[in-house]
Amino acid sequence: MRGEKAQDVELVRITSKGQMTIPKRVRQAAHLAEGDVLTFIVENETVTLRELLSDDDAYLSGVQETLGEWMSAEDENAWRALR
Repeated sequence: MRGEKAQDVELVRITSKGQMTIPKRVRQAAHLAEGDVLTFIVENETVTLRELLSDDDAYLSGVQETLGEWMSAEDENAWRALR
């Protein structure tokens, strides 16, 4: 198709712990580096990965401190049972 940019596709595999490695080409294209914080946005069947900007860091840190009470193994098991 004339005038359309070809789409690059990278495949990743999710580990048993739910982890994945962002391919180097993707990290470079998105200017991602060690220590960057990312967020997943889920809309219907589409997942968008977005970097949290430094302006968001203070808010994220404040919210994260209030969520510590929900980060136990018991809570994780309860959430898993709801899926």
